[in-house]
Amino acid sequence: MTTAKKKATATGAKYIEGIGRRKTAVARVRMTPAGKNSMVINGKDAAEYFGPSKLATTALSPVAREGAEGKYEISVKVVGGGTSAQAEAIRHGLSRALVMENAEIKGSLKSLGFLKRDSREVERKHFGYKKARKASQWSKR
Repeated sequence: MTTAKKKATATGAKYIEGIGRRKTAVARVRMTPAGKNSMVINGKDAAEYFGPSKLATTALSPVAREGAEGKYEISVKVVGGGTSAQAEAIRHGLSRALVMENAEIKGSLKSLGFLKRDSREVERKHFGYKKARKASQWSKR
């Protein structure tokens, strides 16, 4: 089951919504066709939100890969995780929304791994250990 939907707002503007996840980050991505060329993340521009790092290009890679730049106005609400996990969650949600719009690009996005939910999570700290697997140094005496 995909978590991408086509909906209409009260004003009648249609948008495509995709949900992406990575670690504990969850991104709700809304793409409005024929909008101005912009990507707003939690009320900020993408370059402003991610700063000088390359995470903005990671988040926008499905749109750039399919040549859909300038065709959509993208609005994102993202919570949880760090900035890297948030960028990958946005990439996952954008990929799902793009496939909902055009099913022909599913193969190319799937081969790049953009449609797969990376399920790796941080292992919990265990009792008696310093971290998840790091134990105290063993002493012979």
